[in-house]
Amino acid sequence: MTTNNELINRLRGGLIVSCQALEGEPLHGSEFMARMATAAQMGGAVGIRANSPEDIAAIRAAVDLPIIGIHKVQEPGFDVYITPRLKHARAVLEAGADIIAVDATVRPHPEAEDGAAYIRQLKATLPCPIMADISTLEEGLATAEAGADLISTTMSGYTPYSARQEGPDLTLVQALAERLDIPVIAEGRIRTPEQALAALEAGAFAVVVGAAITRPQEITRWFVQTIRRAKAP
Repeated sequence: MTTNNELINRLRGGLIVSCQALEGEPLHGSEFMARMATAAQMGGAVGIRANSPEDIAAIRAAVDLPIIGIHKVQEPGFDVYITPRLKHARAVLEAGADIIAVDATVRPHPEAEDGAAYIRQLKATLPCPIMADISTLEEGLATAEAGADLISTTMSGYTPYSARQEGPDLTLVQALAERLDIPVIAEGRIRTPEQALAALEAGAFAVVVGAAITRPQEITRWFVQTIRRAKAP
């Protein structure tokens, strides 16, 4: 039986592909996401990040890579939406996820005061590794102290108090890696192999890439915007 440490070590130094498509997007649907995950595995990915029990179950049946599972749910009165409640985390785990990722920012949570408190609740309840999606160094330090098994920079630039930038937050990656003994996962706005490598060189344990691989409408938009800027008078 694989231990949690062995599972996490399978991600070391590699690329995790985020296979997600929301309602209204052309590739929305579990069958499409399972095929994306299969393509990612064929290309050499070491893990998959996936949203919803339905997609996770389909991906689990298609690949044998570690799955970081989330469940995006809008909760009335709250800004957090990545696996916001314990029931969502349980559903993700039961669907076949190996690691559960949650919004671990300082913003109020439906079932906890903040992200650190939510991490403590999850660690006391579930047997799998928990990844804390954070937006600042302070959040990373707090959730690591609360018992998170991995820290991800997923939310950097997506909370009103975190730094907004066009590319990945390599400064945050490096600061976390220098302060923490647990794996730091670089995620967010990584669009090129060079940026992924830079994140690893900054101290990331592994790198998550989503839109640049699995969201063709976004990739197309980047090309179109570049062409239009070049043609503008």
